[in-house]
Amino acid sequence: MVEAGTLLLANLSQTATNGASLWGTFEAPKLPDFLGSNHKGGFPWSPYGPGSPPHLVTPHTRMTRYYEWTISRENIAPDGVDTSVILVNGQFPGPLIEADWGDEIQVTVHNQLSSPGEGTTVHWHGMTQQATPWMDGVPGVSQCPIAPGSTFVYKFTADQYGTTWYHSHYSAQYTGGLFGPMIIHGPTHVPYDIDIGPVMLNDWWHTNYFDVIAHDLFLPPSPVLVDNNLINGKMSFNCGLTNSTCTPNAGVSKFTFEPGKTHRLRLINAGSEGMQRFSIDNHKLTIIAIDFITVAPFESDVVSIGVGQRYDVLVNGTGHPGEAYWMRSNYSQKCASISNLQPNALAAVYYPETDHDSSPNSTANPYVETDCMNEPLNKTVPFIPILPPDAAATTKEMEMNLIQNATGHLVFTLGGSTFRANFNKPLLPLANLPGVVKTPNNGTSNETSIYAPDSNVYDFGKHSSIRLILTNPLTLAHPMHLHGHNVWVLAEGMGKWDGKVTNAKNPMRRDTFIINAGTPELPAYTVIEWVADNPGVWPFHCHVTAHTSLGFMAIMLERPDLIPKRQIPKELDHLCKSWDAWSNSNVVNTIDSGVKT
Repeated sequence: MVEAGTLLLANLSQTATNGASLWGTFEAPKLPDFLGSNHKGGFPWSPYGPGSPPHLVTPHTRMTRYYEWTISRENIAPDGVDTSVILVNGQFPGPLIEADWGDEIQVTVHNQLSSPGEGTTVHWHGMTQQATPWMDGVPGVSQCPIAPGSTFVYKFTADQYGTTWYHSHYSAQYTGGLFGPMIIHGPTHVPYDIDIGPVMLNDWWHTNYFDVIAHDLFLPPSPVLVDNNLINGKMSFNCGLTNSTCTPNAGVSKFTFEPGKTHRLRLINAGSEGMQRFSIDNHKLTIIAIDFITVAPFESDVVSIGVGQRYDVLVNGTGHPGEAYWMRSNYSQKCASISNLQPNALAAVYYPETDHDSSPNSTANPYVETDCMNEPLNKTVPFIPILPPDAAATTKEMEMNLIQNATGHLVFTLGGSTFRANFNKPLLPLANLPGVVKTPNNGTSNETSIYAPDSNVYDFGKHSSIRLILTNPLTLAHPMHLHGHNVWVLAEGMGKWDGKVTNAKNPMRRDTFIINAGTPELPAYTVIEWVADNPGVWPFHCHVTAHTSLGFMAIMLERPDLIPKRQIPKELDHLCKSWDAWSNSNVVNTIDSGVKT
């Protein structure tokens, strides 16, 4: 652990800790206002401005942003402990995906995972995939995995703008390093001077992700404790806590601020387990966006970020030349089912004329953990008001629970059922087949369903909007994520919902929200709603690795009557044939639900 007053001259090179990545270094690029495209003057998304709602309107810039990735496995030491890490183009965290609102994005993914060989996929968190549901990147749902030695090309539109991230959705691969930032430039409703770029926060294990999952299915032996907490892929580790090869003072991330300037930081909780409490000593944070939703600005000393969530904050440069301050991200032990050996991550913020190897001597902003929730709903007000329908077309009550199945294993249920993926028969192509019975097993039809019971599919038919009343009798809060949509978070509380909507004239929207911890006697509830305007099969799940591995996921089947009218690209069929060939001659070693957010 780094102590105040010590030098921050790292004992390991950036290559040794993070491969070819520049994240956490002074060479990491500041971000522009936009990339530019084939337009004459003005912004590439013109004529849309900060009051134009993304997804409801999308510009067409006629620009395609091309990326080519090789996914491989190598040993590096992000915190000084030699660890097997999954890398994108040799980088941890992975390289930046950057585009303007309305651009097309094309990412060619080469799977070079070997020893052992593994399939993989990439999910573009928060992108609604309005016209391309087959590009959502979920194995067994929207696609077959990319087989080792194979290539797949993702193509989709940047239909929203702001801060997000990409990550593997295959088992728990992103716990092992397969994630990175994704920034879509768009209109700005609050001015600022400098875009610092992504600040990724993630808990970190030294144990291989497969072994973490093997132990963390709440079975003997006890779960593998989280080892550390990282900021942009870096943090030193107390080598006395491990028997592994460890170099002390491996190095921390470093940033520069300018006095009198306003800095934009794009906070991403890319972790697998814990809520992050983010702060910068002696500085206020002004929140301007939550997930992909711009909000009326409000201040906070500490921002609480659940797994999968993003917060864009502005920070005024109130320091002076020669000063340095700690940036902190604390893994919340209260809000996690697995303890962290070293929960408090540090990074250094330097003003001009400060020795970049000197250690800040600042004091943390105090805070008290009273619960595991985000800011109250009445405090978070979308900048662009969009009202839900006066009355939802259909309402479904769903309870989450943890039960022991027939084999003696513990599994999560959502709506009374658990989930398990079938990599060889993804659900979207099944839903695309004309003339077959597709009524899920949880439906009312007596006909045989095309979906297996453990697909946990909910058919919402032709309903134009969907409301879920979620209840949680478990004593742990859960970050929940719905693919393909931003949802209105209408209400949250304890006990039974009284039917009242918080901030009914402009309720909060986001793609990842937290449902509070409850008890069997007094369960927590959260009420969400969305417009069913995106035909497809959309995962809805907890974003905690171990929980999804235990089946904590349901599939929202939306407008099944319209799905067969969408032509799934032939590349998806070729992908499945490649996976079938590989899996028929190799052991697919999956011990969990098969997907990880």
